[in-house]
Amino acid sequence: MGRLLIYAGAALMLVGLIVIAAGKIGLPIGRLPGDVVWRGKNTTFYFPLVTCLLLSLVLSIVAWLFRR
Repeated sequence: MGRLLIYAGAALMLVGLIVIAAGKIGLPIGRLPGDVVWRGKNTTFYFPLVTCLLLSLVLSIVAWLFRR
């Protein structure tokens, strides 16, 4: 269980670094057309729909490649 948590933490750190690096070079990860943003009077609701679909597609392709 401990190793799993360490690997999961390392994976999250890697994903975070990739997102930060992508933002610095100009890729709009998290702000793609189709992401839902609703701004109310005192609240903001944000759901990155297209970003989730794109990430799912990329991860599915990577998983498929590793299984081959």
